Amino acid sequence: MAALTATAPARPVPARGPRRLARRRLPIWHLLWLVVAAAYFVVPVVSLLEFSFGGRVGGHAAGFHWYLTVFNDPSFRSSFLLSVRIAIETVVLSNLLLVPSVFWIHLRLPHLRPVMNFVSVLPFVVPPIVLIVGLIPFLSPFTFLYSRPEVLAFIYVVFALPFLYRSLDAGLRAIDLRTLAEASANCGASSASTLLRVVLPNLRAAVIGGSFLTVAIAMGEFTISSLLSFNTFPVYIFNIGENTGNEAAALSVISLLLTWAFMVGLFIVGRGGRAGAQVAATR
Repeated sequence: MAALTATAPARPVPARGPRRLARRRLPIWHLLWLVVAAAYFVVPVVSLLEFSFGGRVGGHAAGFHWYLTVFNDPSFRSSFLLSVRIAIETVVLSNLLLVPSVFWIHLRLPHLRPVMNFVSVLPFVVPPIVLIVGLIPFLSPFTFLYSRPEVLAFIYVVFALPFLYRSLDAGLRAIDLRTLAEASANCGASSASTLLRVVLPNLRAAVIGGSFLTVAIAMGEFTISSLLSFNTFPVYIFNIGENTGNEAAALSVISLLLTWAFMVGLFIVGRGGRAGAQVAATR
């Protein structure tokens, strides 16, 4: 006698009634707050853009006149390049100091993490004016450094500490650092080799994110650079704003475009890092 096999009846698929479809719709209050938030950020930018094209020159509409005036000013190029150089130096110095420190604290000295968390919050508590007043007597004997703009990079490292440390700390928390370090040590790698070849590729997104915030701080800081009499890009914008408001608006638009360009570059580099990690994981 042939064995009979019974198959379980298929479960009926519940119909999607109007109540279930209504739950997926975005409430009107959520849409309202999104519109208000978008207007809060978009309206000032549109007003700034309109003002940067406003005014009249020689009886005609200014148009791109203020932008051309800014680009033809040698002080614009020198101040912008100075800020870019200081930003790059700040990023390099910050990563050289923090990446090995955070790596060693997570791996060997976890009891120091509360101390590091407290230290990373201090730049939020100490105002920039207080910090520079305290640093001037300390830096005055070092004339070779005090008179050069590179001193700003050393100061900006302190301001970038909370952002870069938090980014690196979150990145190390997201990976199994101890297992990776033990596997690397079993293969005969040193601590430096483990950091460079094993940990850093997994911290790519964290390093890029923290470096982006560091660049934003270095490119936008005004108080310390003005007190030390360095003509950085924010100081140049302030000086131009005292004479011509339209040129200052054009400079502000340029600053926004540069910031957005950094954000797009960060997104592209981070996306490339994730794609490379996925390819490496499949091999």
